[in-house]
Amino acid sequence: MTKSAIIIGASGGIGAALVETLRDEGEYGVTALARSFEGDAHIDITDEASVAAAAERCAPMKPELIILATGLLHEGERGPEKALRDLDGDWLARSFAVNAIGPALVAKHFLPIMKDSGITRFAALSARVGSISDNRLGGWYGYRASKAALNQMIRTLAIEWRRKNERSIVVGLHPGTVDTALSEPFQGNVPEGKLFSADRAAVQLLDVLDDLRPGDSGRIFAWDGEEITP
Repeated sequence: MTKSAIIIGASGGIGAALVETLRDEGEYGVTALARSFEGDAHIDITDEASVAAAAERCAPMKPELIILATGLLHEGERGPEKALRDLDGDWLARSFAVNAIGPALVAKHFLPIMKDSGITRFAALSARVGSISDNRLGGWYGYRASKAALNQMIRTLAIEWRRKNERSIVVGLHPGTVDTALSEPFQGNVPEGKLFSADRAAVQLLDVLDDLRPGDSGRIFAWDGEEITP
């Protein structure tokens, strides 16, 4: 019997590549959800009613794998703040809404529809810059802080969900710098060989997920399997 997977954010570069890779591998039946999709494939992670409705539609499939491939770094003329003077309350709120609150709402409604026994994997795309201990350059206030909040959400979710299913895995994944619209304005300083295509990133992330065990739940891992400290 084919297992079930859900990719949320499936219209983005990494999300679309994850859908394509999983379908090519054939182990999972894949459901693709995104804000830009219509009908039953629509989800807006900043709207709890939309998240709840999507989860209700997906509940009968009892998924073993859910990957949240969403994130916000820039939008229109807004981008990462380089200095304190650039802070703006509305942009900070928008960053937290997409990068931390949205994933928490997805977890609230989608974790309960996953299989309640056996290995299950719930992953959200995080970022190395969300690591407080790794922050040596400063800047990027909203993105750093919202991803740090996401990492704490992941840790807390993992602790609670282990009580529901001791073999559940809830993790954050850092994909590296991927050649997508999210990273395009910031690719100039990426070292040679470290700008990944979306297809390669998808394979790398799925390989990391495959190698994880329940004892890894609550942690953040990079594309190469290295754990990222909070």
